Amino acid sequence: MDDYIPIAALNQYAYCPHRCWRMFCLCGFTDNQYTIEGTSLHERVHTVGENQREDTWQVRAVWLKSEQYRLIGKADLIEERDGRWVPVEYKRGNRGEFDNDALQVCAQALCLEEMTGKPIPLGYVYYAQTHQRQPVAIDVVLRQATLATIAAVAQILNTGAMPPASYTPRCQGCSLYQQCLPKAAEKVSRYREAI
Repeated sequence: MDDYIPIAALNQYAYCPHRCWRMFCLCGFTDNQYTIEGTSLHERVHTVGENQREDTWQVRAVWLKSEQYRLIGKADLIEERDGRWVPVEYKRGNRGEFDNDALQVCAQALCLEEMTGKPIPLGYVYYAQTHQRQPVAIDVVLRQATLATIAAVAQILNTGAMPPASYTPRCQGCSLYQQCLPKAAEKVSRYREAI
């Protein structure tokens, strides 16, 4: 399965291409309070099982795969109601400020469509801190962004080429900040340009 792209890599790439490279090419990862909270949440969520809630069948910790897009990954929760399938991704914290969570849900929907033969127009991101689900419309715009991200991640995984480290507000909570040092990378780049 080495030639498959982990669905989680799409989320990481959309958050920061350099972070994605460090995690999936260098196999380097460091925990911080946010990643530990996320791991704890997923340990609870990924308890394999299924149940019926009113008219909705729920199954947890489902492996998804797409031959067409060469994707593989585990869905936190898949729901089925009246023949409609819905992926639900669990995240710690509040509603995401960035589009990376929606890309991950869309990638899960692409896999589900291939696996079930049915269109998936909607998914959700459940944010643990607020106990709220945020709907994710699996529309043309999100699908195009997801396909572009799949291509970008495939390029990184196939070539091993390191995207540059650049400082953004996202860096403040990144567990890999000390390895990346994006502000230092920017200073070195400016210094080289001045020479």
